[in-house]
Amino acid sequence: MTPMDSKLPMNSNIKNSVCPLCKTSDCNAYFADRRRDYFQCPICRLIFVLPDQFLSAAAEKAEYDLHENKPDDPGYRSFLSRVLVPMQERIMPGSHGLDFGSGPGPTLSLMFEEAGHRMEIYDKFYADNFYVFEKQYDFITATEVLEHLHNPSKTMNSLWECLKTGGWFGIMTKLATGKEAFAKWHYKNDLTHVCFFSRNTFRWLADLWQAELVFVGKDVVLLKK
Repeated sequence: MTPMDSKLPMNSNIKNSVCPLCKTSDCNAYFADRRRDYFQCPICRLIFVLPDQFLSAAAEKAEYDLHENKPDDPGYRSFLSRVLVPMQERIMPGSHGLDFGSGPGPTLSLMFEEAGHRMEIYDKFYADNFYVFEKQYDFITATEVLEHLHNPSKTMNSLWECLKTGGWFGIMTKLATGKEAFAKWHYKNDLTHVCFFSRNTFRWLADLWQAELVFVGKDVVLLKK
């Protein structure tokens, strides 16, 4: 156990550690470093940061503005294909999809359109098209998004309600694998990352939603409604 790993949270009140996914109260202190404190829910196993350690909206957007993901970047397209390919194997031709958290340079939506699907996009900073939540979709994608959610329960349940029965929810997020690995994990060092999912978290979510669950590789998760 490292010194940081053994340190109890200093800046957050453990009595206010309500899980943002399943709303369990008084969650367990999990890890702390020089910048933030992390808790883990004993029920859904989500690891999370409390709101008093979130970046401001302006600081969060400033971080995203630094991203240089472009639709014509072959490397970025290859990265997104880890979601595109398994989704393509499961959805019907000409399906209607939503890419949630499309970012400053929407690319996955273009890749699905190139494959013959109709797409909508949503991003709270770059494409605040709130009307998208009034529609129903054959599939929804969220790539490198869930770890940024301040209220994952509200957001993910809203997306699930927008998915048609038989539809697929395709997610890409790096998965937590244990406390020892977490201590060395670069993913937690991004201050815009405030929620960390594991396979057990997605198993809990699949049970809640009565969904079919598929893990693809290390960081892609598919849920069928």
